[in-house]
Amino acid sequence: MIAAGPEAAAALAAIHAACFGPGEAWSAADFASQLTLPGVFGRLDPAGGLVLARVAGAEAEILTLGVVPSVRRGGRGRALLEAALAEAAGRGARAMFLEVAAENAAALGLYAAAGFAVVGRRARYYAGGADAVVMRRALAAG
Repeated sequence: MIAAGPEAAAALAAIHAACFGPGEAWSAADFASQLTLPGVFGRLDPAGGLVLARVAGAEAEILTLGVVPSVRRGGRGRALLEAALAEAAGRGARAMFLEVAAENAAALGLYAAAGFAVVGRRARYYAGGADAVVMRRALAAG
């Protein structure tokens, strides 16, 4: 796993497109723009995974996390999530938040196993009308 800055935008976009359907995938320009914002950081698994997160004061947020279907169920998602949690804690965040589609059972399981708890729901949050489950996990300061 490697740190991913704006120079990795094309690679991140390619992985994201393989993970998410049309209308959900971010472009290289989206990644490049996000990665220039204060507090935003990314990690890239060259075998086909990514995580993008943001730290703002004592709070952090997973912006997106994905693993291409051909290498799922091998621990890559967990490793990417753990890397983001560690980086956020190291930057002073005390809590990590995320949103996940309510019907994404695999992601909900990953996050619950990593200690995230449901703290809310956003009705019709996603473009297709799906609800988002809001989750939170406390972090130890790094």
